[in-house]
Amino acid sequence: MSTTINTTPDVASRFVNSILAIKPLANLAKHQARQMMIKRAENIGVFWTKEVQQLQARDWASDLAQIQNPQLNYPDYYVTSFHAYETGNLSWQAAFEVESAAHAVHSRIWQKPENQGDAKLRQSFHDILKNSLSVPPQDIIDLGCSVGMSTFALQAIYPQAQITGLDLSPYFLAVANYRSQQRLAHINWVHGQAESTGIADASFDLVSIFLMCHELPQSATHQIFAEARRILRPGGHLAIMDMNPQSEIYKKMPTYILTLLKSTEPYLDEYFSLDMEQALIEAGFQTPTITSNSPRHRTIIAQVSG
Repeated sequence: MSTTINTTPDVASRFVNSILAIKPLANLAKHQARQMMIKRAENIGVFWTKEVQQLQARDWASDLAQIQNPQLNYPDYYVTSFHAYETGNLSWQAAFEVESAAHAVHSRIWQKPENQGDAKLRQSFHDILKNSLSVPPQDIIDLGCSVGMSTFALQAIYPQAQITGLDLSPYFLAVANYRSQQRLAHINWVHGQAESTGIADASFDLVSIFLMCHELPQSATHQIFAEARRILRPGGHLAIMDMNPQSEIYKKMPTYILTLLKSTEPYLDEYFSLDMEQALIEAGFQTPTITSNSPRHRTIIAQVSG
């Protein structure tokens, strides 16, 4: 039996969707969302513009050639606008800005200090994860690793582990590899699909997915859960940290803020309507634990059945 895909948005979301269906208004919302993030970053001491300029000054040709898999086919859902970038994650601009954007977006999760919001969010996830694992994992894969922020956090918590970071964007991975060289960190970066990794069965003790599921249509999420189950060893765990649809913050969010948010997140309705617990059970996991780890995020831990 398969999960029924429910993507029906509520009344507020339908109203926002009608606004975003008008291209000039959608473009304006994207522009406003982007400018709001840049301003917030600069206000908390994250120098977005300067950091991007420093990265742009490098010659990235060899970095890209080193990491890119030219045979990779991108799924249709990925070749679209994300986060106010017309080409989504398949651009240098997105790769150069994602670290600053993360600090800006997470700066107001808690009251103070705003410049520690991102670090506190990651720590809250890892506190739950560590308490859920009776044995430290030896082989870890970070699916949708982006530029490696979540991957480096895993390495800091589990320094003894062999760690792989996998992402669909070669631009993100080129920056991740550059950052790992700066850190003298040994991480295996893979340009590939989380739905079809090409990795052997039962290769990992832990699969981590950090802030990726809200960027997926439900069909891709189901495929990724099945793939995670395949590459996990008996007793292995899947750990997911993402937005919490049950958060009162999202339920009470003003329409104009919801419009800005949805203008940069094309699959948010599908994510908010997905029964994650049922999807994981159907993929071959035990009933997961779901824990709030911030006022607007949740951590889901699922162990392989049997």
